[in-house]
Amino acid sequence: MPRFVVHDHSSRTHHHDVRLEHGGVLVSWAVPRGLPGHPGERHLAIATEDHPLNYLDFEGTIPDGEYGAGEVRILDRGEYDPVVWEDDRREVRLHGQRYGGTFLFVPFRRAGPGSWLVIRRTG
Repeated sequence: MPRFVVHDHSSRTHHHDVRLEHGGVLVSWAVPRGLPGHPGERHLAIATEDHPLNYLDFEGTIPDGEYGAGEVRILDRGEYDPVVWEDDRREVRLHGQRYGGTFLFVPFRRAGPGSWLVIRRTG
């Protein structure tokens, strides 16, 4: 089963990084308000570059002057079921200690390139 990690990232702007293992990398989004907590709730998610798998365990400080400079700590990690994995729709069921349940990622084209919505589904 593929793995995921959610980081609390205090950089230029505080946000959560949601990273899903897929195709040998971590497909990643910066989520300013974190993953939604209630069914139907939706939050903005900004697609970032894919990260290497060693970010599944990364916690620490990214030095000033480097991309993403700031403090990073793991909020949750675990495995997930890829319910749907298409270019414009990613639905996943997370199995973590803090985050469980189904989340849908869909492009939010009105907000601009790289913008997605993450929507908490029921269950």
